[in-house]
Amino acid sequence: MTTVRVRKTAAPHRLALTGDLSAHDPTLFKAGNIYYVFSTGLIQTEDDPGGILMHRSTGGITGPWEPIGAVAVPQWANDNYKTPHLWAPQVVKNGDTYHLYYAVSEFGKNHSAIGLAVSTNPGDPASWHDQGPILKSEPGDDHNAIDPMVFQDGGQWWITWGSFWSGLKLQKLRNMRIPTGLVTTLGSRPGVMYNPIEAPAILKRGNYYYLFMSWDSCCQGANSTYKIAVGRSKTPSGPYLDANGERLDEGGGTVLLTGRGNLHAAGGQDVFHEGESDYLIYHSYDAQQNYAPVMSIERLGWVNDWPVLK
Repeated sequence: MTTVRVRKTAAPHRLALTGDLSAHDPTLFKAGNIYYVFSTGLIQTEDDPGGILMHRSTGGITGPWEPIGAVAVPQWANDNYKTPHLWAPQVVKNGDTYHLYYAVSEFGKNHSAIGLAVSTNPGDPASWHDQGPILKSEPGDDHNAIDPMVFQDGGQWWITWGSFWSGLKLQKLRNMRIPTGLVTTLGSRPGVMYNPIEAPAILKRGNYYYLFMSWDSCCQGANSTYKIAVGRSKTPSGPYLDANGERLDEGGGTVLLTGRGNLHAAGGQDVFHEGESDYLIYHSYDAQQNYAPVMSIERLGWVNDWPVLK
């Protein structure tokens, strides 16, 4: 395993959020003047699974945030996957249509799929029309089809995904729903048991593409070991290098954040750009709330073309 440097940062620029901050694997987007956070569904039961949880803020990016319902679990997910909720959403807009990508899986297995729903009115839970799965993985495959992130570069849309197994993947996306062409590995941690890497998120800034990723283990309360690492490349398909010049697909990565005080094991991140600012949104486990997952938003600073939290 390549030894990586933990980046030292100045005082954090964590935004002072208000309202309901309950969220796991949050993604942030804006429609009109309203900010939305979609996140992993609240765990319920196989008969009544948790759809994608929705929050909104009409008062700005800091809130107050309020829950407004959930995007329903589609029948195909109920029929084919024994999971109590949908996972790790991401929302992008193309034309007048918002596209919601999400994961459905059995925890710890790669019997998984990435699904798609669309809406022209994203704040209405009932407006989301499911389009079925667009990418699947099964036992025996070398990848795990969860944690989708979709982005546009010029006229080309891309999808990146992945969790554990052989690492983070990237593929071109046709018509917003058909992965096509070469599958590229962007990040991996060879030599680390189970290859604990997931939740890719890519941000383009200046001459570089930045790949943010979660390392190690989530979802274990005080025993969670999540942390956010990053690398950069001059092309969307890599290779991505860390601050020490190590390739991310060969175990490299610069750790950006592990947690903040009582907020333990940061991860499940997404990136958001507005105006001249770049933001990192993520969850961590609050020791003051029995390690319940809560979302945070931090403004990214930049030093020598590397992200810092200050």
